[in-house]
Amino acid sequence: MSKIRCRYKKIGKARYISHLDLMATMQRAFLRAGVKLKYSEGFNPHPYMSVALPLPVGNESLCELIDIELESGELPCDIGSLLPEGLEILDTYLPSRKFKAIKWIEVNCRLHYEDIPDEASLKKLYNHLTGISLVIQKKTKKETKMVDISPFIRDVVLDGNSVIELSAKISAQNPTINQNDLHEAIRCNEEIAVPYVIEIKRIELYDEDMVLFK
Repeated sequence: MSKIRCRYKKIGKARYISHLDLMATMQRAFLRAGVKLKYSEGFNPHPYMSVALPLPVGNESLCELIDIELESGELPCDIGSLLPEGLEILDTYLPSRKFKAIKWIEVNCRLHYEDIPDEASLKKLYNHLTGISLVIQKKTKKETKMVDISPFIRDVVLDGNSVIELSAKISAQNPTINQNDLHEAIRCNEEIAVPYVIEIKRIELYDEDMVLFK
């Protein structure tokens, strides 16, 4: 038995596949490829598969990770051909660290506006996102509270003409910063134009020391 980590991308139409459907899709692809997965015991056995930081529906990613436990054998090289459009396995290897070591996610965000902000407005947005304090109303499963998220956003870059692109590194967990938080961060300043939608693509994962996570 061995645990294998797969790095894969989820783009295009595949971004609308939910987390649960993704797990089922991966399981079917492995089974069709003849991969012998390890299953739990009991009345409702399920394969040992876990995804790092499940991706919200509608987001894209170039750096998703999934761990699977094999009963025996190895992953075939052609398993990617069994996945739907937009899902592609980029690499497979033996994991050396647990997912809890992931601290930062590098993201590229596309901010869509009815009217594109001018240069002065973009400067205000940049100064706002990189200020010493950025307090928002953050919702969790248990509560809604005011949180200063400025320590959890770094390396902000703004660019673009027809669509404004925001590149940054955001906290992956404890706390998790998501697109709703970024939207709220912009909305909380009345002097800044608010995009009607924010699209996020994950680019890379890092640990606490900004070392690439694999």
